Amino acid sequence: MPVISALRRAFPGVAVALVASLFASACEQPAGPEKQRFDDAEKWAQVFDDPERNAWQKPDEVIRALSLPRDATVADVGSGTGYFAVRLARAVPQGRVLGVDIEPDLVRYLNERAKREGLVNLTAQIGGADDPRLPAPVDLVIMVNTYHHIGAAEQYFRKVRDALTPGGRLAIIDFDPDAPIDVPNRVRPEQVKRELGRAGFELAQEHAFLPHQYFLVLRPTAE
Repeated sequence: MPVISALRRAFPGVAVALVASLFASACEQPAGPEKQRFDDAEKWAQVFDDPERNAWQKPDEVIRALSLPRDATVADVGSGTGYFAVRLARAVPQGRVLGVDIEPDLVRYLNERAKREGLVNLTAQIGGADDPRLPAPVDLVIMVNTYHHIGAAEQYFRKVRDALTPGGRLAIIDFDPDAPIDVPNRVRPEQVKRELGRAGFELAQEHAFLPHQYFLVLRPTAE
């Protein structure tokens, strides 16, 4: 996997299988009760934001597929060091992007990064393991490599549903069952659809251009 080179630099001497597992457990926001700490955000930024990741994560294609208006409000839940959040902020220059993570050092890092890169429409805040704690309604919630860390998914995503504007959407990107990376608690897309169906969502779109991940876009079901 291309990102392994960055992991090797960040964690010299660690076996490939282990660093792959580190990446999978890290990206982007672990929200379960047993999780790795990310107190050194600068080091993790070398992993999360390695340019080699672009080849398989395809961030620009993902954002184009979402067809966001320039004034959209977006919450990147599990924002980590801002791999998607900064790109989203540039895609919605008249809107706003909220990065949400449960790790204080990652939140600190992303707020500093937003200031450093002049992204006045991007802020980051602490979320909870059982509630993203979105302070205002948003047009899109996006979660990349995060779903498999969420416990009590139905209850969690009911709170996400309540935080969407009318016509709002939820985008889930996570690793395929056969992705060439050791992903703990791997969740198949069929399970995601079932769990989100119970939480009050229905599938709106399903994209297939990511080589190692599924990409689901959902909307709240009609009351």
